[in-house]
Amino acid sequence: MFNKSSIIALVLIGFSATVFAQATASATGTATIIEPITISNAEDMNFGNIAINASAGTVELTPAGVRNELGGVTLPVVPGTVTAAELDVTGDGTSTYDITLPSSDYTITRVSGSETMTINVFTCSTGAAGALVAGLETFQVGATLNVAGSQVPGVYTNATGFDVTVNYN
Repeated sequence: MFNKSSIIALVLIGFSATVFAQATASATGTATIIEPITISNAEDMNFGNIAINASAGTVELTPAGVRNELGGVTLPVVPGTVTAAELDVTGDGTSTYDITLPSSDYTITRVSGSETMTINVFTCSTGAAGALVAGLETFQVGATLNVAGSQVPGVYTNATGFDVTVNYN
């Protein structure tokens, strides 16, 4: 029949089966809503005064606001208003974000005319990303203006502007 060892073994198996059969733990759910990231225009891009001739050329405007000429354009001694675009980003604390510049040509048209020029090769003072300091950062955007040979004189603009997008990382 059963000896003492068999009975003790059956009792221990019974206790261990009920002791380790079930366990419960609780966890909470938490979410933190951060400040939405925003971007606003602080300064429009302006290539300033440009003199032309019969040959096409370009004017590079760096994010630092420095102009460089190439081809059939000359930068006169009186530069006019020269500014890289300046944008303000606000958001959460010290978050980082990506910057998306225009990837295609942006067309500007002569005021009271139909002649156009294109702006492309956009560059940013912070590269392709930025980092907020106390919820704020300002960066500059430069680009290249493509001028046709014998471009019609006048002021060229585009009221809708070009888009720069920022997104949290």
